[in-house]
Amino acid sequence: MKKGKFIVVEGIEGAGKSSAIGVIEQVLEQHGIAFIKTREPGGTPLAEALRDIVKSASHEEQLTQETELLLMYASRSQLLANRILPALANGHWVIGDRHDLSSRAYQGGGRQFDDAVMNAIADVTLKGFTPDLTLYLDIAPELGLARAQARGELDRIELEELAFFQRVRDKYLSLANASPRTCIIDASQDMAQVHSEVKKAVSAYISQQLGA
Repeated sequence: MKKGKFIVVEGIEGAGKSSAIGVIEQVLEQHGIAFIKTREPGGTPLAEALRDIVKSASHEEQLTQETELLLMYASRSQLLANRILPALANGHWVIGDRHDLSSRAYQGGGRQFDDAVMNAIADVTLKGFTPDLTLYLDIAPELGLARAQARGELDRIELEELAFFQRVRDKYLSLANASPRTCIIDASQDMAQVHSEVKKAVSAYISQQLGA
């Protein structure tokens, strides 16, 4: 059985990840490709419990940046071992709502953890595992946060100051531009155009795999 592929959608709040994932689902279905969906942090019962800790804005004590960082990777480790790797081994493709690039951007860029620290934790938890294709939906923090606020109540991370999200975006762009497996899509465009570019990128990747 041919191993599945891992496609990840990344971006700050309000970038339109959920609707982009819907487009990817449609493309995979049109090609008859079996798939599952995951989200991070979360995706397994234990990982979802860790997500609640990370996202909650109502803790009795302050969640330290170090704790946040470790919880993100603990959740990712659970998801990778219990859902992503088994699905890929069974020939299913996986659509991920965030993966390691999020931690590199949010904790590495936003929280300003050193690259050496990020690399060390990733090496232990991911053991070199990387997505096959990442779609990074790029949007200015001001616009993205305005969209997120319009959706309703914000979580603990979404309540961070604008400068935090500017650092996150800068790190995203730096890493995305350096990665041949990452496609940058301008998420500030009309939604129909964004979806068109998502469909084009995923369709091209599928065609490449079918021709391999």
